[in-house]
Amino acid sequence: MFTRLAVRLPNALGHAPTRVPSRLSGQARLMSKLAVDGSKGRAMPATNKRATAPASGVDATFTIRDGPVFHGTAFGANMNITGEAVFTTSLVGYPESMTDPSYRGQILVFTQPLIGNYGVPSNERDEYNLLKYFESPHVQCAGVVVADVAEKYSHWTAVESLGDWCAREGIPAITGVDTRAIVTYLREQGSSLARISIGDEYDADEDEGFIDPGQINLVKRVSTKAPFVVANPNATFHIALIDCGVKENILRSLVSRGASVTVFPYDYPIHKVADNFDGVFISNGPGDPTHLQETVYNLGRLMETSSVPIMGICLGHQLLALAVGADTIKLKYGNRAHNIPALDLTTGQCHITSQNHGYAVDASTLPSDFKEYFVNLNDGSNEGMLHKTRPIFSTQFHPEAKGGPMDSSFLFDKYLDNVKMFKDNSKVYRDNRPSQLMIDILSKERVGVEPSPLANAV
Repeated sequence: MFTRLAVRLPNALGHAPTRVPSRLSGQARLMSKLAVDGSKGRAMPATNKRATAPASGVDATFTIRDGPVFHGTAFGANMNITGEAVFTTSLVGYPESMTDPSYRGQILVFTQPLIGNYGVPSNERDEYNLLKYFESPHVQCAGVVVADVAEKYSHWTAVESLGDWCAREGIPAITGVDTRAIVTYLREQGSSLARISIGDEYDADEDEGFIDPGQINLVKRVSTKAPFVVANPNATFHIALIDCGVKENILRSLVSRGASVTVFPYDYPIHKVADNFDGVFISNGPGDPTHLQETVYNLGRLMETSSVPIMGICLGHQLLALAVGADTIKLKYGNRAHNIPALDLTTGQCHITSQNHGYAVDASTLPSDFKEYFVNLNDGSNEGMLHKTRPIFSTQFHPEAKGGPMDSSFLFDKYLDNVKMFKDNSKVYRDNRPSQLMIDILSKERVGVEPSPLANAV
């Protein structure tokens, strides 16, 4: 594979560079992008630099900027944080939601009154070396707000309480507050900046202390810093995935269906290597899509220079839309739940979907060669787009749906059917599956990504 690429690798002993044979040049190209500092990547760390002793029973406040203040009791980490306050109506799946990179920088308010009753599962991995119960190795949200936290838990997969997990991950949380009043305010005023303060009440005059994650390129904080591979020994296809904050179950949904996946950083010039893969996939991720102009440019060049099948999810959908000239808008309070109806405009079927986004595509700005694919039946917002002639489509919701309904998981089958048809119809057959050398050389886990406070974001 990668027969048309040729690079020169620096010799580790300081000798002159050596010409790499063409059959290995693709692997060498990927190798040259790897970090050299030995990152532990997706591996669950034994300790977290942000870990604190649990702040159990301490007074705490939840302050909405220019809004109400709610008094409660702290659990989780003993530290103060700011972020964007958003709410989710999901009844279950708090470990999956809290570890979803799309929640980076947000304070997650649960409308379900009781949270934590089934504890937190272990960091067990599956046969593909993917986490079975989490969407990433760390808690990604900035903080947690619940009406009633369960200090005691009961579930066969549980190994610790929600409070202990939050403390170990450096995530402050507050319980004993009126989440109905918080959600009512957020629905009326829209998603707002907020703060969780442990101990002394936050001084509302210090509004400069609020950090707006919408002004930060959050994808840069969650995307792998170098390519890694998730291999399937029985793979039929090889997919290139642009990591904007990919969930474990997106990778699992592809690999379990017979694909090996090589994951690239969000700003990698994918158009330069796309012809060495059977398809390209753009993942979910946090924040405003307009921050990612380099990714948008790369996707535009990809669609101009290659005919490989493309699929995008969530932020990946928004980036594809921007790449073809459409616009995105910020929703008033977003859609975050496991029970949102989306209408398939091509079949007339309604699917119950899992969602987590604060931005959406303005369907009225889609170019003439694209059509709207899905529409949200609650607020009428766009939920997907479909190219009229080429194998390109994307969805705003999450068809991998962990932990939510599985109504729309067939879209991964649709995508891989497109990949198979594209491969079968190619004039020249290419065996793009990763070589054993590539599998051995590339990391098996996300590289160089660790949680950090928003104050450190650049």
